[in-house]
Amino acid sequence: MDTRPRPRLALTAGEPAGVGPELLVRLAAIPFDAELVAISDRELLERAARRCGIELQLLEENAPAPAVATAVQLRVRHVPLAAIEQPGRPDPANAAHVLATLAEAADGCLAGRYDAVVTAPLQKASINDAGVPFSGHTEFFAERSGTDVVMMLASPELRVALATTHLPLAAVPAAIRPEALARTLHIVDAELRAKFGIARPCIGVLGLNPHAGEGGHLGREEIDVIIPVLDRLRDEGMDLLGPLPADTAFVPAMRSRYDAVLAMYHDQALPVLKSEAFDRTVNLTLGLPFIRTSVDHGTALDLAGSGRADASSLIAATRMALDLVQRARRNA
Repeated sequence: MDTRPRPRLALTAGEPAGVGPELLVRLAAIPFDAELVAISDRELLERAARRCGIELQLLEENAPAPAVATAVQLRVRHVPLAAIEQPGRPDPANAAHVLATLAEAADGCLAGRYDAVVTAPLQKASINDAGVPFSGHTEFFAERSGTDVVMMLASPELRVALATTHLPLAAVPAAIRPEALARTLHIVDAELRAKFGIARPCIGVLGLNPHAGEGGHLGREEIDVIIPVLDRLRDEGMDLLGPLPADTAFVPAMRSRYDAVLAMYHDQALPVLKSEAFDRTVNLTLGLPFIRTSVDHGTALDLAGSGRADASSLIAATRMALDLVQRARRNA
């Protein structure tokens, strides 16, 4: 019998003026075999609960739980807002609050206080408008932990990792460098083994150009960079398919051959994934020294404040985080 305490998951609410706080409140009403700790502003969550029509009881992070629950309960590590949120209207004054919640979550995982972090969507533009260079959750957690990471989005049917993330399309070819590509594939291979329990993962690798370059007639990145890297890693024992033409890589016969696919840029493969499993897709960061999952959608400013936001993706992200924690415990 496992006598360890239940897993403790840190939750961040993301952009205060977006749907994140309401999603956290709705998530708290779902039963999980875990302790959920919202790293957020207490009053922000209380206002979100009222908008959702949910009776919410907030507990201090380490306070004993009441013997009888009279409302939806959620533990909170309080990080105050700078300005009261106006749903649908992000305020750069709250950028420091958003970044502080991410830092608390990451540092808490590194210190062993939390077993994983689950993040709601944030508004990157609002943080940049505050004068803070910011690319996204993935890059923030990588820098905070001092590790090389890979963004992966996963549904029950498909896993997609990215060789490049939030770059303008014109900057992608120069970013696909041999050592960076090899490092990314090593991380994906190792994490498929460690996190998903796949003994010998097969990774499908997309080409950059249409028809994977068509022998150099539609671009040379496959010949000059991608193929030499794949050949070298195959010699090391890695199971790789490709470079695959992106337009046929997701047909059923091909999908049955790999455990995950590596796309060269953000929008090359994600439309396939999101079109078929938007509410069941989870964003996770591979390579971190802790588990991090997230929703696969944005702040939905048009829905913020309405109490009608769908928490399905955050629920899926929380379930995946808990599954990964439990697998890691079993394998420890």
